[in-house]
Amino acid sequence: MKKLIYQVIVIVLFAGVCFSQNAGKDNLKPVEIAGAHLQHVFSKIVNQEYDLYINLPGGYKDSTKTFPVLYLVDGQWDFTLGYTIYGQQFYDGFVPEMVIVGITWGGNKPNYDQLRGRDLTPTQTMQQQPSGNATKFLESIRKEIIPFVESKYRVNKDRGLWGSSYGGLFTIYAMLTETDLFNRYFLTSPSLQYDNQLLFKLEESYYEKHKELNARVYMAMGGLEYTQLFQKFCETLKGRNYKGLEFDYKIVDGMAHSGTKAEGFARGIKFVYEKPNIKVDVSILKQYEGTYEFAPGMNMKIFLENDQLSVLSPDNSKFSLNAETDSDFFIKGAKVLVHFTKDDSGKVNGFMMDMNNSKRFIKKVN
Repeated sequence: MKKLIYQVIVIVLFAGVCFSQNAGKDNLKPVEIAGAHLQHVFSKIVNQEYDLYINLPGGYKDSTKTFPVLYLVDGQWDFTLGYTIYGQQFYDGFVPEMVIVGITWGGNKPNYDQLRGRDLTPTQTMQQQPSGNATKFLESIRKEIIPFVESKYRVNKDRGLWGSSYGGLFTIYAMLTETDLFNRYFLTSPSLQYDNQLLFKLEESYYEKHKELNARVYMAMGGLEYTQLFQKFCETLKGRNYKGLEFDYKIVDGMAHSGTKAEGFARGIKFVYEKPNIKVDVSILKQYEGTYEFAPGMNMKIFLENDQLSVLSPDNSKFSLNAETDSDFFIKGAKVLVHFTKDDSGKVNGFMMDMNNSKRFIKKVN
């Protein structure tokens, strides 16, 4: 087995050397993520340089806007994954525009395995060396990294945190110890077995003192992993009935530790940023019923069905309108926003439709 692993390592390293040599000969340019760039922060608290991978949304050019910010640990591995998943979910209208900050370790040839073991674990153990630096790392995020980001970029106080494995351990640790720092958390495959199931004790201690946890939280784990502890922790968290907590979890059938990230994070970001779907009084909804001119000779109908508005498009496709406010609605799974308007007499005269960031007025004709 050791011989096989050694052979695989040699093949991977050899392939990397060959690619690097060929890239030089062919003058190939590195692939870069449009809109992403690198910042450096030296932490006096940890005595460590951190690299921040920053991605700005397309709407950032509008200087009047501020944006939610999503911090992810293990940026050296997961920043590109996060960028891709965010783009997919934004395209489908599930998440708002946001700034993404991937945190990783800087300096000269950082040993990611050692440094993440040090910074993402809350206590020192013999099994993980170095370890136990999560308190200082979290303090650095609070006092150094977040202030740096907020001084450089137009971000607001809506902060999310994601991580996997040790990063998942750290995300739960942050949620239970610095409850005001983030309001959205999603994670995969947390190391719940760490230090004799430390997180179970930490959660129990938190519950003894608090009955509120104002956060949206999503967790996932692969079905081929050790799911018993995961199931137990999730059911414990759900059973607490914390005031303000919106929580869900999933065991991803047939997936293992690393492969769970893609589905887990996709479902997680969708859940924690899900738009509210409020109940609007039927008398208000009735005002919006009628025929609207989508284009010359093409009409669409809006009607009430089961105390909710539905749209019948010109091609006879039917969609439900979900309410954010009394006059603002959205379609799940599409980047379509509808804002109903009224004339000077207070009568509904149409709606402003924002579809894929293109706005147009749709007139009510009947």
